[in-house]
Amino acid sequence: MNNVLQSIKKMGIVPVVKLDRVEDAEPLAKALCEGGLPCAEVTFRTDAAEEAIRIMTSKYPDMLVGAGTVLTTEQVDKAINAGATFIVSPGLNPKIVKYCVSKGIPITPGCSNPSDIEQAIELGLEVVKFFPAEAAGGLNMIKAMSAPYVNMKFMPTGGINEKNLITYLDFPKIIACGGSWMVNDEMIKAGEFDKISQLTKEAVTKMLGFELCHVGINASDESEADHIASSFEKIFGFTKNSGVSSVFAGLGIEVMKAPYLGKNGHIAIQTNYIDRAIYHLELQGVTFDMNTVKYDNNGNMTAIYIAEEIGGFGVHLIQKK
Repeated sequence: MNNVLQSIKKMGIVPVVKLDRVEDAEPLAKALCEGGLPCAEVTFRTDAAEEAIRIMTSKYPDMLVGAGTVLTTEQVDKAINAGATFIVSPGLNPKIVKYCVSKGIPITPGCSNPSDIEQAIELGLEVVKFFPAEAAGGLNMIKAMSAPYVNMKFMPTGGINEKNLITYLDFPKIIACGGSWMVNDEMIKAGEFDKISQLTKEAVTKMLGFELCHVGINASDESEADHIASSFEKIFGFTKNSGVSSVFAGLGIEVMKAPYLGKNGHIAIQTNYIDRAIYHLELQGVTFDMNTVKYDNNGNMTAIYIAEEIGGFGVHLIQKK
């Protein structure tokens, strides 16, 4: 998977944008970046699209901007010359796909049946757009259709919203979801960019699903750790469970048998998608200690510590099971 699609995968959500007025491009880009999604698929259905892409990419050069609803090779050229880094089309047009592939331009054409997918494979694609997602059968259709095509990934668009987002993203063959619920046409026309920024933040928060997992207490040795855990068990009924390096009292308190990271201990925050969480937190300036990464038997990251302590506590992310 190329670098652009890898970035989209880490982003998780691609705002699908329709712009009728060029003057809305810059404030919209600002709102999306401030909301935590420096990304947009600008549909090429309006006269403003080409210049809007040029403005967004020039004012926010780190923003990932693509062109959607691309129907001709001429539109591909216009979009790329304006600064677009990826192309999205509603259907699979072999001429457009071949043109983009020959120029090394990432393209995700719309596919909604096995014949489309087989054409996409023949054309050398790794990711396709599933469109219109809900109308074409939703997640159940993607699961059924993807089974024979083990290496194909999907980016569903159409009917995705805050209610079904996680259900889609939980399926490992989906790299990201396209949607417009946080940036719909009416809000743009009304100039409600603060609202767009807020809805974008809420979308990212919903996707990442941060929750307190447990609090870790640093004990000086195994004996003290056992004593502390026993106290929680005696007072609150939190069942004590001793492991290799720590003793748990219930599920929410972990007592380390020897001092570990954090002056006072550590706080574990679980997330729906640890790779995406790292990506989005790094956008906010958070840094991570790569020496603390843990993986499961399949090579998937399961935990990582933030580099800086918070309130004397080390803080680490944990992948939800």
